[in-house]
This record gives sequence, structure tokens and C-alpha cells, in this order.
Amino acid sequence: MTKTLITRRSVIAGAGAVLAAPSIRPSMAQGAPIKVGVLHSLSGTMAISETALRDTVLMMVEWINGRGGLLGRRVEAVVVDPASNWPLFAEKARELLQVHKVDVTFGCWTSVSRKSVLPVFEELNGMLFYPVQYEGEEQSRNIFYTGAAPNQQAIPAVEYLMSADGGEAKRIALLGTDYVYPRTTNRILRAFLISKGIPEADIMEEYTPFGHSDWQGIVARVKRFAGEGKKTAIVSTINGDANVPFYRELGNQGIKAEDIPSVAFSVGEEELAGIDTRPLVGHLAAWNYFMSVQSPANTEFKNLWQAYIKNPRRVTNDPMEATLVGFKMWAQAVAKAGSTAVDPVREAMYGQKVDAPCGYTLEMHRNHHLSKPVMIGEVQADGQFNIVWKTPGPIVAENWSPFIPENASRRRG
Repeated sequence: MTKTLITRRSVIAGAGAVLAAPSIRPSMAQGAPIKVGVLHSLSGTMAISETALRDTVLMMVEWINGRGGLLGRRVEAVVVDPASNWPLFAEKARELLQVHKVDVTFGCWTSVSRKSVLPVFEELNGMLFYPVQYEGEEQSRNIFYTGAAPNQQAIPAVEYLMSADGGEAKRIALLGTDYVYPRTTNRILRAFLISKGIPEADIMEEYTPFGHSDWQGIVARVKRFAGEGKKTAIVSTINGDANVPFYRELGNQGIKAEDIPSVAFSVGEEELAGIDTRPLVGHLAAWNYFMSVQSPANTEFKNLWQAYIKNPRRVTNDPMEATLVGFKMWAQAVAKAGSTAVDPVREAMYGQKVDAPCGYTLEMHRNHHLSKPVMIGEVQADGQFNIVWKTPGPIVAENWSPFIPENASRRRG
């Protein structure tokens, strides 16, 4: 396949496009570039979320080249578009590894896309950085998970909803997109809720396809569920562009945060950019980072992003921060290993630390997951989040949940 050299300002949707560094310091040795694969949907239902992650990787490629590259070599991004098509993710992963021979890949959002590519990365001994919260129940030597495990997002969020500060919810409506992440996360949450004394009758659970747009009936059922005399909250694992009509329908049916609060696990600043947020003020999201965090590292992140993207309406969000953290850790590991080869870089990744925009120092552990803080944010009228609760510090990931009975033997081991 012929590769196309492009400038950094170009928007790339085609397979195999290569981002050329705009300028390379004279000190960089001439030689083969270090190739970074970008495996994010730029079309289809997940483009609303994943395009910003493509842009974040391209920003970091420019950033590292501006610092002299890596190992005296320039870095190039190879961008492909798996188009929200889960089998196509595997094909594009194989293309990145076998045709373009990338040294590392940053990509995927949904768990179904990650599970599609996992056998490819393991077969070909590639390295993938996965930047989105997920359901856990996985650990691959070929993947570094820089998003949250359930104990770093889902469980603390539900605990907050059940607390006095969060409204003391006694009934929970679990609404999700119909694929592995929502179903497994809700399996964990159902077991957690039952362990806290919530009866099965007070747990509602519904799933809809990707891209679902008709929310009238489901939202009406939530209202009836909440009208039976117990304080009710919505836990949303709805993904992609289905969130736009879902939140619009909450507003249409007059569901306000003080009556039925909703906490989202896959909606951040980027998704809210396309929604009239005024009817949603007070609804919640649980992440490990918000753009509104006050920290020197976040100021640096936002300035870097605006200098790159040159659009004041473009926001930062949690998976973007996780991408930045993963890229910096990978670059540090490459420098430590003195190589881009997967095996030495993998070993060098363990114990890597980054002062992250979330305001904490994050560390990569041998279970291939980060320690991360947990934050609850309230939607504001301007589409930003006011942080109303956070953990005192980072929490170590439990990628094998104690609320999955089959994991008991893992925990004993």
C-alpha cells in the first residue's frame, strides 16, 4: 500500500495516512522513523467520541518531535479508520502491524472493538494503549489500559448516588448500549447493589443498540419506575451518538437532576458539545479527569491542545487525558529501554509515572493498569463539569472485580 505524507493540519480519515512532522530538529539523526499507529473510528456512531482521540495522538506526535523525537529519530503517526465496524478494527490492527510495521498503537473506545483487536496484538506481539474506562475482566501482556477499571469509576459513582451528598438513591435504573462493557459493568453493579441491601425489584436494566434514537418509551418507563415512592437515579453506560437523543428526551420529559439524577460513564465534555446542556444542569458524570480540574499539568495540557487544534470550542476530556498519559509513559519507556521493541518497552513500562492533568501522579502497575483518582462532576450550562466529589488520591485498579464470583480463585491466587 502506498503511504501518503500529510501536514499536521490535515484531517485524515483514510487508511494508512502518515502524519509527517512539521519540522525536525537538526540534531535528529536521519533514519527510519518511529511509527505510531492510530486506531480510532473517524466515521460511524463512535466518531463523536473517537475523533478527538485521533487528534490527541497527532498532537502528542508533534509534541515529541518538537522535543527532538525519540532515540534521535522522528516520530510519525499512521492513521486508519475502522469506521465503528468491530470486525474492521481487527483488519486495521493487522494492517498497522504487518503492513506499516508500527512500533506502538493507540486506539479503540468500545470494549467490543478492543476485544476484536486483542488476538491480533497478541498473535503479532504488538503493543496497544487503550484509553477508555471499561468493564475490567481482562489483562493482556500486549495492552496497557490507561482508562478506569470498575472500582475506579462505576462503583464509586453508585456509592456516591446512594450517599447523603448524592441524594440517597434507593432505586437504580441501569441504561446501557447493548454490548460487553455495559452488560458486564451492570453485572458488577447489580451484585454490588444487592450486597448493599438493594432488592432486585429496585433495579431496572435496559439495553439499546448503538446509534439508538427513540428514547421516549424508555425514559417514560424510568419515570414510572421512579414514581413508585423511592428515590431513583439513572446509571448510564450509553455510548456514542445515542447520548444526544437520550439527553434531549430527558429534557423533553422534564426529568431534572433534583428529581432523578443521571450519572454517565461515557459522556464527557466532547459529547456535551453537541447538546443543549441547559436542561441537563446538575446531572452527573463519573470520570478520572475533567477539563475544569485546577492543576498546573492541566493548564499545560489545555494550552498544548489549543495551540495544536486552534479552535476555542474544542474541549479536553478524560479519554484524551488517558491518551496523553499513555503516550508520555510509552515515550519514557522507550527512552529507558533504548529501543522501540515491544518486549523491552513492556518491561520498562512497569513503574512509569506521569504528573497528569488530573492533578495527581499516576503510576503504571504490573497488571497493566494505572492508579487513578475518581471524580464526580455536575453538568453546567456551558457544557463543563463542576467537580462535586473526588477521592483523596489515586486508587489502584482492580481489573478482576470481587463482585464477579468466578474471580474468587484469581483473588486467592
